[in-house]
Amino acid sequence: MKRSCILTLVLVLIFGSNALADGFIIPMPPRPHEPFPPNLSIKYHHVDIKIDNQIAQTAVDQVFINNYHRDLEGTYIFPIPADASISKFSMFIGGEEIRGEVLDRREARRIYEDIVRRKKDPALLEYFKDGMFKARVYPIPAHGETRIKLDYSEILKLNGGICGYRYTLNTEKFSRDPLQSVKVTVQINSNQPLKSIYSPSHNIKIDKESDHKARVTYVEENTRPDKDFLLYYTVSEDDIGFNLLPFEDDDHQRYFLAMISPQAEVPADKTLRKDIIFILDTSGSMRGEKIQQAKGALRFCLNSLNSDDRFNVIDFDDQINSFKEGLVRADHENVKEALKFVEKREAEGGTNINDALLTGLRQISTENKASFVIFLTDGLPTVGVTDIKNILRNVNDNNKSHIRIFVFGVGYDVNAHFLDKLAEDNHATSDYVSPDEDIEVKVGSFYKKVSHPILTDIELSFSNVETHDIYPKELPDIFKGSQLLILGKYKGQGNSRVTLSGSSQEAKDRFIYEVNFSPDEKNDFIPKLWATRRVGYFIDELRLHGDNQELIDEVVRLSKKYGIINQYTSFLVDADYRLTARELSMDAAPKISALSEEQVGAGAVSQARTLGEAKKAAQAPMPGYVDSRGEFKRIEKVAQAGTKTFFNKNGLWVDSEYEGELETIKVKSYSDAYFKLLSKVPEIGKYFAMGDKVIFLLNGKAIEISDQGKTDFTESELKALLSG
Repeated sequence: MKRSCILTLVLVLIFGSNALADGFIIPMPPRPHEPFPPNLSIKYHHVDIKIDNQIAQTAVDQVFINNYHRDLEGTYIFPIPADASISKFSMFIGGEEIRGEVLDRREARRIYEDIVRRKKDPALLEYFKDGMFKARVYPIPAHGETRIKLDYSEILKLNGGICGYRYTLNTEKFSRDPLQSVKVTVQINSNQPLKSIYSPSHNIKIDKESDHKARVTYVEENTRPDKDFLLYYTVSEDDIGFNLLPFEDDDHQRYFLAMISPQAEVPADKTLRKDIIFILDTSGSMRGEKIQQAKGALRFCLNSLNSDDRFNVIDFDDQINSFKEGLVRADHENVKEALKFVEKREAEGGTNINDALLTGLRQISTENKASFVIFLTDGLPTVGVTDIKNILRNVNDNNKSHIRIFVFGVGYDVNAHFLDKLAEDNHATSDYVSPDEDIEVKVGSFYKKVSHPILTDIELSFSNVETHDIYPKELPDIFKGSQLLILGKYKGQGNSRVTLSGSSQEAKDRFIYEVNFSPDEKNDFIPKLWATRRVGYFIDELRLHGDNQELIDEVVRLSKKYGIINQYTSFLVDADYRLTARELSMDAAPKISALSEEQVGAGAVSQARTLGEAKKAAQAPMPGYVDSRGEFKRIEKVAQAGTKTFFNKNGLWVDSEYEGELETIKVKSYSDAYFKLLSKVPEIGKYFAMGDKVIFLLNGKAIEISDQGKTDFTESELKALLSG
């Protein structure tokens, strides 16, 4: 062992918070008054979590890179839950593992505050309220690497059938360079059946091995994570699980997220027999690779039919060709014959969309609640009825039974407005296959999701609370392996009885759940996610139905408050923060209204896809937009801290709800007043962390952090400030 390596491990439980975090190293100057060396880079960050019946064991593995020309000493800080138990902490220096020890918490807190004062890095204050380990790390070799591993365990709380896990991955913003690799894996084992598994923070891959085992993976390369990793999973003995997360913001507005998910292992007698018609565009524009991929998609769907299903295939160009005159059972012989029918299809002729849709609707059963049409086209109507409004009217007149028409637009030569309206009017969804995507993969993936319907025509009702502004507006059917996220607002609180009803194999079914609408402060991600869906819905309404000043006003208000910045609301970034949402909406009106003018082409398809994703968003997106080349452009002038949104105006981060007329208290950065305020209200650390110049609202007053202002508070001044 290298005796020159000094490692001191300190457990700090500063304010008893239960937040988790990954570790970061602060390089220390060799002498007290010398500047801090540059931040280290992080090569990789891997986290392996095993959750067995609420007992979570977390193993962290990080490699830090010193790009500096000499050896460095660093302070390693790792915030963890106050009730976690550390089982292992080790470093690898020269290939040799070195362990640490636990020391006094009071001294550690003093050292941490001293680091913040000396380094003058407000970003550190976001973690000031958390419990943490601290270690002195030496040497960190010049142009070399230091590996640190840490294991800890904790007991997760089960509340209303919901378990939540947090790992504060956003400390990786301290890395000098993007990380080569970030990987988080979670293995969940539960004696109770697992239902929903959901992350509001990251796009995760979920592999459900059974009703009792699941594996969750988040992997990204060449990235700098800036959000906590959040994971929720629900457990229930019910055939269909229902769980609720409520939240109340500072304005006393109440929001909820409901998760609905059926069991993974659904018996055959619980799956609805479905009637399904596949309508395939085989006009001349589908010639080549497109028709081959479309045939592959149809082959997959036909081979995946359940034996009790009924189906038909219709192909159309300027003529309509049906596999059969009506629905037939999906037995071996009929499927085999249908596959031959598909293989013979050729791409030629015009595009008679109207007659193809009406033919399909006339053939499908009006009695079976699980009746679907899957419609795939790559062009505009050129034969027969070609007026879009007339086609929509004809389809609506012939679909009084509300049969769902799922729509796929292939390529850019489609009228995205028409296809979106077709799906919307017929209680389904639309999606698009761009030229660089595989039709077979896209359609096959969709079909797997809808191949086993369990409950259709669903409705929700709540007792003791009043719910409103719920998204999605029309609740979709529930399928095997699916999970439905519902966001809304509510009035009232406390216990509520929820009734979920719909059509099942037994004709009509009802499920009763007992939930609690008492707000939980940990669920602060819900308002922005709700607002994202609401903005997406309103912009889509404006795109498809034309001007509505009331909707434009609401889009601007929500976008300003929650920092929902995309290609439709990016003008907010350059607007004067003192302007009210109503004033801003006057400039916004022509920009948002112009959406309805572009109906065909790559731009129209991009709009349709972007807004479709916003309307069903599972994570609130970062401020930014996808440009004409399909690349995401991050807008750096907007940031989120807790439930607040900040806009950067010439180096000053301004709370989005600040309008310049409130009483403003100026506080000098890193002064005694600064730290006293932080100690009294530790949750404002995330606002301090925005930078050296910040304005935020607190108890109806504006607090401005800058290089000028109060350097100390008396107890009476603090009391008055915090009293509201």
